[in-house]
Amino acid sequence: MSTPLSFHDERPSNRDEPYVYGTANRRDSGGGGGGSGAMKVALIVVALASLAGLVFSMTSSGDFIEHLDRQVHSIHCSLLPGAKAEVGESGCRTVMMSPYSSVMRTSMWGGIPIALLSVATFAYLIMRSLGMLLSKTTTRKETLFLIAATGLPSVMSIIFGSIAMNKLGAACTMCIGIYVSSAIASIAAIIAHVTAGPSDGSSSIGLWARWFGEGCVYVFTLVFFYVIFAPTSPKSAEGCGTLVQKEDPAGIFITMSKGAGVPGLAVLDPLCPACKGFDERIRTSGIDQRVALQTVLFPLDSTCNWMVKESLHPGACAVSEAMLCDKDGALEVLDWAFANQERLRTTAKTDEAAVRKEIETKFPKVKGCLGSAPIKNKVNKSLRFAVANALPLLTPQLFIGDRRVCDEDTDLGLEFTVEKMLAAQPAAAPSGRRR
Repeated sequence: MSTPLSFHDERPSNRDEPYVYGTANRRDSGGGGGGSGAMKVALIVVALASLAGLVFSMTSSGDFIEHLDRQVHSIHCSLLPGAKAEVGESGCRTVMMSPYSSVMRTSMWGGIPIALLSVATFAYLIMRSLGMLLSKTTTRKETLFLIAATGLPSVMSIIFGSIAMNKLGAACTMCIGIYVSSAIASIAAIIAHVTAGPSDGSSSIGLWARWFGEGCVYVFTLVFFYVIFAPTSPKSAEGCGTLVQKEDPAGIFITMSKGAGVPGLAVLDPLCPACKGFDERIRTSGIDQRVALQTVLFPLDSTCNWMVKESLHPGACAVSEAMLCDKDGALEVLDWAFANQERLRTTAKTDEAAVRKEIETKFPKVKGCLGSAPIKNKVNKSLRFAVANALPLLTPQLFIGDRRVCDEDTDLGLEFTVEKMLAAQPAAAPSGRRR
């Protein structure tokens, strides 16, 4: 019989079971809703961090894909939404043009960008974290997989961050955004695991294998469509012109890699920023092991180069003279010049004599030769070599055999182009590493 004073007695009928007031309501309302409130918040953070990583990865992938037309484009190098892309040298451009920005670079022009794999990974993490958030039963068996899944981009962030700082000496802001997003997602996944309910004790292998397979489908699907739609160009294999004058009667060539191999010739300016990046790509990709590479100096400095009206790279003539003065130590001079390019160019704008004095102090062997009439004549002959082969006024340039690598193929497409050109050359033993 119901009366105004009647009530529902939620105490257990079993007198031996201890009772705590309010536990029945908590079991009814929270037991099947996907876990504790703290776990849900952590899963939401995982999803949001993955969304941020997805945006950064898509932006980076978009910049990479835009360069597949082999032209120069601007690059997004700001974490601020809506910030304009930048043209010119930057840490983002240095990282993107490096051999570490993509895989399978010898199999297709530019290779498959790492950022594209990151897009697939973060998209999967969003799906998986939201799936756990909406699930009626999310236990530590599921969240342990999420820790492993978010750990993948975190580990890769550590690896690629170390490469960028230690090998490239550059920082990519889009990459930093990915690194931070990965770290936040990993921390949130750990919190979700700690606050999740206990596992039911069943085996996790089958579930984890299925989820891992789903992640692979995300990656392989995106890579498949990228590969089939990536543009190709026959010019990469054919090259853009040939080398008319191959001999070096004036002794102006400098050996860059020793040993037998397909002959190659690089046209460099020691104070050219693009040449520095080109040199790094040559060495990092191992091309200098496969090509018997020599270089001819082409300083874009009006001090010695009559073909340029104003100096694009002030001080380049002085460094070129030093390299030709001591050809055995030329690579050491070149490495020093690459490492100090900006400072040397700035100084040479107002005081080239100071640059020459610094060179003589750093490399005593060139003293007495630097600035002399014979060495200036040698630099002039190096420039005459460029004229004889109708070379354009730009650096760097690369010849494999007697074929010139197209200018648009000297950055992202370098490995692919060289691979195609080497395949058309007679087989030869690999050359030794130059430095």
